[in-house]
Amino acid sequence: MLLEMKDISISYGKVSAVRNLSLNVPEGGIVTIIGGNGAGKTSILRAMSGMVPLAGGEIHFDGSRIDGLTSDRIVAKGMAHVPEGRRVFPDMTVEENLRTGAFLRRDKDGVENDLEKVFQRFVRLRERRRQLAKTMSGGEQQMLAIGRALMSAPKLLLMDEPSMGLAPVIVEEIAVIIEEINAQGLSVVLVEQNAELALELANHAYVLETGNLALEGPADELHDNEHVRAAYLGI
Repeated sequence: MLLEMKDISISYGKVSAVRNLSLNVPEGGIVTIIGGNGAGKTSILRAMSGMVPLAGGEIHFDGSRIDGLTSDRIVAKGMAHVPEGRRVFPDMTVEENLRTGAFLRRDKDGVENDLEKVFQRFVRLRERRRQLAKTMSGGEQQMLAIGRALMSAPKLLLMDEPSMGLAPVIVEEIAVIIEEINAQGLSVVLVEQNAELALELANHAYVLETGNLALEGPADELHDNEHVRAAYLGI
């Protein structure tokens, strides 16, 4: 397994957000975490990337234990996080934003090659490379956030609500991008309020309910699960 979360718990003060959860991400897979608002999905991603500490349990990534490490050390090990709400640097240009994703890298030629790959994948970013990020549409900012994460040359990409607030046509475009990235060997953990989209993209799925694991299994099987269909797919 590329990533293993073993019996983890997450708390904010006296409030328990996630309780005794175990989750695995295989190399080359897409794993999705679905659930209602407040279920603990974002907290799990933040724990993976070192942004919140664990109250219990362990996280292992690429053969070593990472819980307790700072976020920059986790990025250096090969994990990148595309946060909810995109959070690009608004007063920096597109290219400047992208280059911040490579701030830990020392392979100058590799950085330039990866920048060109990002521009090839996201043509609109090339066209707007000198434009301030705050002047871009929501869909363009989402592409910029993904491109910035890819600039760290990750082995695992964490994506938090990539479809949030976007028009359906842009959501379809983002879905294709996720599939293409994964097809090139990059593992993905996807948190999505759009459960239909998440289950279509993923190989394996975890369903959270108020911080507890309710269900897990192959994504296509959970798509046909009566509880999931009624609670999350509106069927």
